[in-house]
Amino acid sequence: MKRIFEIDPWHVTTHEFNPANKRLQESITAIGNDYMGVRGNFEEGYSGDYLQGTYLAGVWFPDKTRVGWWKNGYPEYFGKSLNAPNFLGLKLKVNGVAIDLAKVEFSDFYLSLDMHQGLLTRSFIYQADDTQVKFTFNRFLSNSIKEAALIQVKAEVLAGKAKIEFTSTLDGNVVNEDSNYDEHFWDALAEDADARTIQLRTKPNPYKVPQFTVLLQSGLRLDGQKYQGKVETKSGFLAETGEFELSQGESKTIEKDIVVVTSRDVPADEQAAASQKLLDQVQAKSFAENLADHTKIWEKRWESSDVTIEGDDAAQQGIRFNILQLFMTYYGEDKRLNVGPKGFTGEKYGGATYWDTEAYIVPMYLAVAPASVTRALLEYRHDQLPGAYHNAKQQGLDGALFPMVTFNGIECHNEWEITFEEIHRNGDIPFAIYQYTHYTGDTSYIEDEGMDVMVGTARFWASRVHYSKHAGKYMIHGVTGPNEYENNVNNNWFTNTMAAWVLSWTLERLPLATKEAQARVNVSDEEKAKWQDIIDNMYYPEDQELGIFLQQDGFLDKDVRPVSEIPEGQRPINQHWSWDKILRSPFIKQADVLQGIYFFNDRFTMEQKERNFDFYEPLTVHESSLSPSIHAILAAELGKQEKAVELYERTARLDLDNYNNDTVDGLHITSMTGGWLAIVQGFAGMRYDHDHLSFKPFVPDKWNSYSFKLNYRDRIIAVEVVKGEVKIKLIKGQALAVQVFDETIHLEEGEEKCLKA
Repeated sequence: MKRIFEIDPWHVTTHEFNPANKRLQESITAIGNDYMGVRGNFEEGYSGDYLQGTYLAGVWFPDKTRVGWWKNGYPEYFGKSLNAPNFLGLKLKVNGVAIDLAKVEFSDFYLSLDMHQGLLTRSFIYQADDTQVKFTFNRFLSNSIKEAALIQVKAEVLAGKAKIEFTSTLDGNVVNEDSNYDEHFWDALAEDADARTIQLRTKPNPYKVPQFTVLLQSGLRLDGQKYQGKVETKSGFLAETGEFELSQGESKTIEKDIVVVTSRDVPADEQAAASQKLLDQVQAKSFAENLADHTKIWEKRWESSDVTIEGDDAAQQGIRFNILQLFMTYYGEDKRLNVGPKGFTGEKYGGATYWDTEAYIVPMYLAVAPASVTRALLEYRHDQLPGAYHNAKQQGLDGALFPMVTFNGIECHNEWEITFEEIHRNGDIPFAIYQYTHYTGDTSYIEDEGMDVMVGTARFWASRVHYSKHAGKYMIHGVTGPNEYENNVNNNWFTNTMAAWVLSWTLERLPLATKEAQARVNVSDEEKAKWQDIIDNMYYPEDQELGIFLQQDGFLDKDVRPVSEIPEGQRPINQHWSWDKILRSPFIKQADVLQGIYFFNDRFTMEQKERNFDFYEPLTVHESSLSPSIHAILAAELGKQEKAVELYERTARLDLDNYNNDTVDGLHITSMTGGWLAIVQGFAGMRYDHDHLSFKPFVPDKWNSYSFKLNYRDRIIAVEVVKGEVKIKLIKGQALAVQVFDETIHLEEGEEKCLKA
C-alpha cells in the first residue's frame, strides 16, 4: 500500500514530487472524456522515467500473435489500444534553459485533480540565479466538444526578468511500450504548417481490420488572443514556437487548443475541414467559457451519481475518484465502445473489452445513468455476434462464444488457459441481459435482439458440455474459472452453474420473444429437450461434510491453508512466486464460487452463504482488482461489518493507495464500480429480486452517515442512512413500494419516509 496523494473529499492533491512515483502520479491523474484520454504526463516534457500515454476510443491495432508453438484455434492477432499521437507538448524555456523537472531547480510543486469537473492543475516555481517564475498548468478534455482538449499555462515572474520561449508540438512519432520488437504502429500521411495539422494512419494489417486515420490540429492563444508563431514540420511532427519577455510582477497566459478527429467518425479526406470547424467552435469561446460548458455536464452527472459519506474523508475521496474515472472512460454515448480494464490510463490489457463490463460495470450503471447507457453495452455485444459465432467455430463448437478479449467480437487474446478455457464469460454476458431486464423492467430487449444472444450462447453450452456415463451427469472439463490462479480444471462450479442458467433462462424467455425473434433463432423441439436434459442433470461439485460448493473437482486435494500463512514479504504472490507455484497453491485470485453466490443471491440460504464465505474468503489473496467488492457485499449481508469495511476500503482506494503495487501501468477502471456496489448492495443491502426493491442498511462504525440516489424503473430515489435510521425519498416518478428490512413502505412522488435502522 502506497499513498502519495492527500485526503480530500473532492480533490486528489499532492504538494510533493518524487521521481520514483512519477508513473504512479501519471496513472492517478489521468483524465478522459469518453472519446479520448491522456495520462498525467507533463506538457513541458520530462527526461526522467515516465509512461507516455494518449489514447483514442475505438482506435486499435491487430498486432500479430507471436507464440513458439502454434495451436489450432489460436487468434491470429492480439488487439491493442494504440499509444496515439501526443498532443500535450508545450515545451518551455526560461532565459534559454529548458524547463525539465528532472534537471532544473524548482520549489512549491502542486498537482491536483479536481473531481467536480475532471480538471487537472499543476504548478511549480522555477528558480535560477535571481530569477523565479511560477508556472501554472490547467488541462481538461471537453465533455461538450468531445474532440477537443484544452491546455492553459500561466507564466508569472516572481523575481528578476525572464525571456520565455514556448513550443507547441503535435507528435505522431510514438510507440507502445508493450509492442513486439519496438514496432511502430503509425505511418505519417501529411503535415500542414498553415493549418497546424498532422495526419497519420495505422500501419497496414492482413486481418481485415480497418486502418484508422487520425488528424490532429492545434491553435494557440496568448492572453486570450489568437497567436501564430513560427512553424516547423517533419514526418509525423509539427512544432509552433513563440516567445515573450516578462519582468517581476508580470504574467502571461498561453493557451493551446487541440482537436482530434478519427476515421471512426470522419473519412480521411474530410478530416481537415471537420477539424477546422471544431477548432473554430472551441476558439469562439474563452478557456473559462469552455470549461464552464464542460462543468455543467459534470454537474448533471454528479447530481444523479454522487455518493456522500460523512465521517470518513478517505472513503469519500475513494468513491468519488472511482465515479469520476468511470465516467471519464465511458458514458454510453457511442454504442460502438465499451469499457477497457485500464480505460484511457495505460497500455496493459490492450484497452479491449473483457467480461468485467457485464459482471461489474452493468450493475452500477443501471442505477446511476440513464437506462440507454446500459442498453448500449448490451447492443455492443449483439452487434458482435458474428464474431462470437466465428470464435465457437474456431474451437469446433456450435453456437456463439463471446471473446475473452476483443475490439470487434473476434477473440484477440493469446493465452490459451484464459482465452479458450475461461469460458464462463459466455454466461456473464447473458447475465447482463437478465440484470437489465429485471432492474429496468424493460422486456423489449430480451424479447427481440437479446434472444439472439441467449440462443447463441445456449447452443454453445449445449455443445461444450459432455455426458459422463460413469456419473450419469453432464460435465464441463478443461476450463478456467474466475480464479485465474488455477487453469485447466474440471467442473468449475461457477462455470457449470452459469452454463445451466443460460439454458434455463433461455427456455423460460423464448416463448415470450417476438415472432420475428423466434423465427430468427429457430430453436427446435429437439434442442429444447436436450437443453432441459442438461439443466436437469448438470453436475455441481460439492462437499457435504463441509457444506460447501467445491470450486472444482479435486480442490480439497490441495494443501488448503489460509492466506495468513503466506510468509511476510511474499505478497502479491503474482509478483513473488513462479506461475507453477501459484497454480499448485490453494490461494484464490478473486471470487469464484462466491461470484456465483453473488449473482444468484436469492437461491441460497444464509447458512450456505456463510459456510462458503467462511471457507473461501480466507484463501483469497484479492490480487484481482475485481475481487474485494464481491467479498465486501457478501460480508455485509452476513453481518461481518468489519470485514465488509476492510474490503470496501480496498476496492474504493485500490489505485489511490496502490494496494496491489500495479497502478503504475494504469488504473483498474472496470473494478471501480466496486466501491459503489459495496456501499449500495453491501452496506445498504439493496436488492431488486422478483420485481421488488428492498434494503437492509447499516452504517459502518467509522462513518456517521452515507447517501446515494438510484435511477430505478424511471424513478429517482434518494436513500440516506444514518446511525439508527434510514430515509428514503421518491424524488421523481410513479408511486413505489419499497421494503426496508421486514417493513414495506409506499412512496408517492416527492414523499420521504424515515424508518429505524
